[in-house]
Amino acid sequence: MTMKPTVMALFLAACAASIGACNREPDKASTKTVVEKDGAKAVVEIKTAWCRPSPNGAQAGACYLTIKSSVANRITGLATPLATEAAIHDMTMANGMMTMTPMPDGLPLEAGKSIELAPGGKHLMLVGLTGPLVEGTSVPLTLTFSATPAMTVQAAVRQPE
Repeated sequence: MTMKPTVMALFLAACAASIGACNREPDKASTKTVVEKDGAKAVVEIKTAWCRPSPNGAQAGACYLTIKSSVANRITGLATPLATEAAIHDMTMANGMMTMTPMPDGLPLEAGKSIELAPGGKHLMLVGLTGPLVEGTSVPLTLTFSATPAMTVQAAVRQPE
């Protein structure tokens, strides 16, 4: 079978586009929730949600993301079906030692300001993992807020960049 050059070019372009879509990184996606109450809009946007792979047998894992709320808000809770407990923690340096501290009052979100949860700082801690966090899979994370409805994001499991 022979193809005309134009048909062949279209075929190759379609193949390249589909391969590019397969290689797209899910953690680069953005999840946005828009809520309207009493005529005012509140927007919460979560970007680059990802979790570090965990070794077999590990009981804990860490996830990271960037979040922005258009209104004063607070992350008040975290849940995932892949862990028995999930919480927000902060890493701080004290007396030459790095310490991890839970944030029981949640994480305040200043209106219009992005907050990056990253290795070595604030992060989402998963405890009592039901299985390892395997690179190439994703973790559903449900965040609850003080001023907006809960939202669930899919965090890609990958190595840090």
